Amino acid sequence: MKKTKHDLVVIGGGPGGYVAAIRAAQLGLDVACVEMEPALGGTCLRVGCIPSKAMLESSGRFRAAGRDLKKLGVKVSGVELDLSAMLKRKDRIVKGLTGGVDGLFRKNGVIRYLGRGSLAGGGKGKVKAEEPVEITADQILIATGSRPAPLKGIEFGGPIGTSTEALSYPEVPGSLVVIGAGAIGLELGSVWSRLGSRVTVLEYLDRVLPGSDAGIASIALRVLKRQGLKFQLGARVTGARVKGAGAVVEVEGLEPIEADRVLVAVGRVPFTEGLGLKAAGISTDKRGFIPVGEDFATSAEGVYAVGDVIGGPMLAHKAHEEGIACVERIVTGYGHVNYDVIPSIAYTEPEVAAVGRTEEDLREAGIEYRKGAFPFKANGRAQALGETDGEVKVLAHAETDRILGVHVIGPRAGDIIAEAAAAMEFGASSEDLARTCHAHPTLSEALKEAALAVDGRALHI
Repeated sequence: MKKTKHDLVVIGGGPGGYVAAIRAAQLGLDVACVEMEPALGGTCLRVGCIPSKAMLESSGRFRAAGRDLKKLGVKVSGVELDLSAMLKRKDRIVKGLTGGVDGLFRKNGVIRYLGRGSLAGGGKGKVKAEEPVEITADQILIATGSRPAPLKGIEFGGPIGTSTEALSYPEVPGSLVVIGAGAIGLELGSVWSRLGSRVTVLEYLDRVLPGSDAGIASIALRVLKRQGLKFQLGARVTGARVKGAGAVVEVEGLEPIEADRVLVAVGRVPFTEGLGLKAAGISTDKRGFIPVGEDFATSAEGVYAVGDVIGGPMLAHKAHEEGIACVERIVTGYGHVNYDVIPSIAYTEPEVAAVGRTEEDLREAGIEYRKGAFPFKANGRAQALGETDGEVKVLAHAETDRILGVHVIGPRAGDIIAEAAAAMEFGASSEDLARTCHAHPTLSEALKEAALAVDGRALHI
């Protein structure tokens, strides 16, 4: 068996792993990355964030051309869907970006091994590649990400699948049942609804977008219903099975629901199978996550972990920050992630974005706060875009005025939240945001107005 030696071996080429490998190489380490998929980038680039956003954009343009442009004074006739071309566009984007990671590895001197990495204990990483190779390294970083969570009573196959399959349906399903009303379920449900499918969303909880601000989530539910999605909240799915060319979903207390396709989107679980954790003396917690310290070190000397495998928000940008912080700490002795300022976004229409604490969090913690909100219907840029659903909400500490959370539902919410995150990173107050000059006309003026509203000084409502 071939043997090689590196300073750092990263197991996993997804958002946390590939960024950590590049940053470590920039810091002067001899770095290798082991990834079992031919394409780098992990779930996010291959079958997650990027392809889903490509489909959201294409499907949104399709719906706009067929239905929405007339309100802007644009008449369009003969609009047709070319699903094959839409899927090919999505695949081209994915191919370009995953190939770009390959290029970044070459540019920075990161050695890439194709295969599945596992720990052999004693500071060794054992890799089975096209040519079996044993890699020894001073440090090992686990960044293997996550996979779709299963649901008891449901067997995947045929018309019943996960988000991966829902990105590439060869035809628009006449009917689609989405199990789970989180970001993934609502985004992909929106895609196929726009393309003509009858979409029903089943959610165990009594609300959509679990974990988000309740008021913002209620607005999202109302708008998505208006767009044609149907919802059954408080629905406990007990099973799903193939029936003929389609499937049937069983829900406690309701009649079985038949559909052409079923998308199971009930969350994700850490991908740690086959890593040889036991051999290295590493145990997972009861949910399957790898426990780590503040320095991302596991219980095995010289072995670290970041991203979805260690818990917390399962977000690509969170994994990015952890990967960078981990290797910087290894090399320089310092690396930090501010977990209080990690934004989240659901790319529905309108988008839903948030950073910091929700009202529910603050009330539960007994923290006194003040709130300011501003609707997009009163924003000039939103009026010009013809996208006026939603609002911006700013939550500030009652005594210090420091911003504790910002929640947005509306056009380009994912871009607006970046300013809020930057403000919170620097400990800004709502007064700081309110006193900052915002260009006119822009959507970000709604954030300024919401900050003004914290003190009852909103100008345009």
